[in-house]
Amino acid sequence: MDGIIFDVDGTLWDSTKIVARAWNLAIEETTDLSLRVTANQLKGLFGKPLEAIIEALFPTLEETKKKALMQSCFEYEHAFLAKECGYLYEGMAEGIKELSKKYQLFIVSNCQAGYIETFLKATNLGGYITDFTCPGITKLLKGDNLKLIMKRNQLQSAIYVGDTQGDADACKIAGIPMIYASYGFGSVEKPDYQIASFGELLDFDFTSIS
Repeated sequence: MDGIIFDVDGTLWDSTKIVARAWNLAIEETTDLSLRVTANQLKGLFGKPLEAIIEALFPTLEETKKKALMQSCFEYEHAFLAKECGYLYEGMAEGIKELSKKYQLFIVSNCQAGYIETFLKATNLGGYITDFTCPGITKLLKGDNLKLIMKRNQLQSAIYVGDTQGDADACKIAGIPMIYASYGFGSVEKPDYQIASFGELLDFDFTSIS
């Protein structure tokens, strides 16, 4: 096993409370919409493609207005997260540092360009991550982005750590196993492996992954 690939939201941190505040301010300042989003709503949507999230939250908006609002939400989100770090799951930062001593670590998330960079800067973990990508960079969804990361870094045997069924489906597309982070946002049917806390990864037998 030569690489561990991580999801971000629901796996490494929970930024939904901060993102909800950021998006609500963006909605208030850039539109005449009266609706507001909540952290719980975002927990149920994070992990899906960005367009699906925006469509679920703002289905009545015209396409051009939807794209403009999406861009505003992301700009506000990055600004908020640059000032206030999301909730880091217990043992995550320490675990990343320990795992990086033995394995190459990567991030693949269904997010906009700039989000992973914001996460790495806010957590000071950039030096422990070998490579990352997302649809905002490649225009590809998670399964193909997993393939891209593996090809770009010549990984022969990788494993993904995520928290939703969408993650599991992407792993099937990429042909790699998944460790289900059950402490995260979603659920997974018949996961390959499962952890109840990030710290359990330190005792995980990665040598059994072929």
